[in-house]
Amino acid sequence: MLLDDRTCLVTGASKGIGRGIAEELGTHGANVVVNYRSSEEAAHEVQDAIEEGPGSAVTAQADVSDFEAVQAMCDGVTEEFGQVDVLVNNAGITVDKKFENMEREDWERVIDVNLGGVYNCTKACFEDLREAENGRLINISSVVGQQGNYGQANYATTKSGLFGFTRTIALELAHHNSTANCVAPGFVKTDMLAEVPDRVKEQILERIPLDRFAEVDDIAGIVRFLASEESSYMTGQVLGVNGGMEW
Repeated sequence: MLLDDRTCLVTGASKGIGRGIAEELGTHGANVVVNYRSSEEAAHEVQDAIEEGPGSAVTAQADVSDFEAVQAMCDGVTEEFGQVDVLVNNAGITVDKKFENMEREDWERVIDVNLGGVYNCTKACFEDLREAENGRLINISSVVGQQGNYGQANYATTKSGLFGFTRTIALELAHHNSTANCVAPGFVKTDMLAEVPDRVKEQILERIPLDRFAEVDDIAGIVRFLASEESSYMTGQVLGVNGGMEW
């Protein structure tokens, strides 16, 4: 599943799942664009890690909720590597509150980043993905979009919204031999999970048949497959990588 000379833009790639995806793609020879909003030092660490192997990398600062910033980022990618072959929409935020306490700004901020950012990045890269040989759009959703989660009405809405978006873009790209798929991770060992109280983590584990949380590599490997030529007959799909959780 080599990705030699494939240009892959990964949003929110300075840490967590995004970092794992960026490094995995780089390990397989891709030219990786490490997008970040504010974590510049961490983004450069990811770039350095990729360049220690067969891949190439550049960092690209942009708030995905700002279309002009996203367009400027994509223009810079074109100058550095040429057209974008693979777009991984990973960037996302949470503003968790019970719905009765959720303000309109809490709702809109999460929508703007998690859905608006996907629109902005896909729109800016759409022509590249359409014209690329085996273009790939990969959206990172969540099991929360499938099941819902207490205190996350805004986040769950954005992550479930990606299912319909992915399916629709898959249909629009199909005639051009490009694909769109969605990965819905379960609970992954990241800094976000580390902040969850132990008793809550124990309750979550009881719902996971495989009796463990995902490693970042579990998700990154699936994304690498979707980015490769081997996934060419798969499009419009939601891949639940959640240890067997029902939805």
